[in-house]
Amino acid sequence: MRKPIWLFDLDNTLHNASHAIFPAINANMNAFMAKVLGSDGALADADTVNAARIAYWKRYGATLLGMVKHHNVKMAEFLHEAHDFEDLPSMIRAERGLGRLLRRLPGRKILLTNAPRRYSREVMRHLGLHRHFAKHIAIEAMHVHRQLRPKPSKALLRKLVAKEKIAASRCILVEDTAENLRAAKTLGMHTAWITQYLATSPNHQQLAGSRAALRLTKRPAFVDVKVKSVTQLPATLHRLRH
Repeated sequence: MRKPIWLFDLDNTLHNASHAIFPAINANMNAFMAKVLGSDGALADADTVNAARIAYWKRYGATLLGMVKHHNVKMAEFLHEAHDFEDLPSMIRAERGLGRLLRRLPGRKILLTNAPRRYSREVMRHLGLHRHFAKHIAIEAMHVHRQLRPKPSKALLRKLVAKEKIAASRCILVEDTAENLRAAKTLGMHTAWITQYLATSPNHQQLAGSRAALRLTKRPAFVDVKVKSVTQLPATLHRLRH
């Protein structure tokens, strides 16, 4: 059997972004969006900003895309403002043994993240995981026909497999975001859902509301493997390569 190509998400998949990073990103986004969505020099109120941030994240897979499409925001400016941290290394939390895990998984690994390149590179280097990945695809590189197409864009995934000259069926997408896995499955990819950080993710909490617990207990049909942690992936290989 040919070795698979692993497509790994970063935030809340390879590390616990819900601990400090996501709350800080959301606060940064809200401050920036309050200026953009306000009028006559007044800031938009918190309810308006939160509703827009979640709506765009749910609709496009990234709040950034909604701000670019509907408010003429520059991508570079939004990403800089949202990921402006005083001390990022101190905010990072992750399990031990991730390097050993990646060495145990057969095949090439590609980082596929809707996060910006500078931020994702710093996180990966801090965790010591960058050396395990053949490629690093951040949101700045997620353009299809000159249009920004972050996950869950099927056009993005099609472009990736075409560029790699592989069949979609050789790919395994490892993600915490179910909608990204749904898109991958429709193209014939295998899918692994990482759930341990979802309960504390501010975006998922606001999106799911009172149904959060239910959403975390059921494995959707488009998910081949549902595991708490990426460290459990080696034990599920037979289900991901059928």
